[in-house]
Amino acid sequence: MKPGIDRRNFGLGGLAASAALVTRDRTGFAQAGPVKIRVGWVVVPASTAPLVLAKKELLNHFGHSYIAEAIHFEGTPPVITALAAGELEIGPLAFSSFGLAIQNARMTDLRVICDEIQDGVPGHGTNEFMVLKDGPIKTVADLKGKVLATNVEGSAVDIAMRAMLRRSSLEANKDYTIVEAPFPAMRAMLAEKKADLISAVPPFSLDPDLRAMARTLFTQKDAFGITQLTMWTARTPFIEKNRAALVDFLEDVVRAIRWYTDPKNHEEAVAIVASLNKAPVARMEWAFTSRDQYHDPNGVPNLKALQSNLQQQKQVGLLSEDIDVKTYSDLSMVEEAAKRLG
Repeated sequence: MKPGIDRRNFGLGGLAASAALVTRDRTGFAQAGPVKIRVGWVVVPASTAPLVLAKKELLNHFGHSYIAEAIHFEGTPPVITALAAGELEIGPLAFSSFGLAIQNARMTDLRVICDEIQDGVPGHGTNEFMVLKDGPIKTVADLKGKVLATNVEGSAVDIAMRAMLRRSSLEANKDYTIVEAPFPAMRAMLAEKKADLISAVPPFSLDPDLRAMARTLFTQKDAFGITQLTMWTARTPFIEKNRAALVDFLEDVVRAIRWYTDPKNHEEAVAIVASLNKAPVARMEWAFTSRDQYHDPNGVPNLKALQSNLQQQKQVGLLSEDIDVKTYSDLSMVEEAAKRLG
């Protein structure tokens, strides 16, 4: 098992053995049994996979055309390695890691196939970068010579943090130090003064203990405007071989996301989020409300925002190539899936 990967099984169960069975596709022709789809995730409720697989009764095609498993990562950069090694079929990538996968890993067969979460959409939440309320940091310029905590170098929050500091002529490893820490450890890092600024994403940014001692210095929206924060990606050989199963899977995904974002299901949805986070339900009430980030109800990512995010990433020197997102996108499957549901 590679560092940064936590194989928590949210989907296979006893159905793994059924992969050897023969089923029939929509045309009636015999095909191999359910397609195995391993999907990465980082944090709930921003990450979709654990939520979807927690509502098996909504997954009409699970166990028939596909079976799915959710695999945990500390951030999106390690997802690139997993996709390259064939350890994932669907990888959640931030705009930042998406650009690096194409530019550095030369994964030219990578395609955006579905939305996961968007940051800074009007009427919805945004990631925060926080400092101690009673500390000496009052402006971004005050971070010179300080220690800044990120989840994984090269992640979306990491790039936004660096971009914001660059506006004040502060460069990483020259004017300030970056340390990595998992999101759950950020509050302790700040409280113990092991970091002067932390990256805070839901649900951790909404921890009342954190908010009692910390304040927001700037947000992801301040750095990048609307961000296609993470989206699902897959490689073309897998897409071409398993398109029908992927459409079925995405149909189930869209159905589940619509269920989670429907206010009438809020109580149960919050209970699921709390269970996955091993947190009190009261601390998760913000999920799928205006305080949460945005899930598109049709699973369609904001390619315009993604293109802008990549351009900004290049402008601040963290990407060297121009990347045309339309070249690296295939939304036909999620569009077909949403169309089935009306």
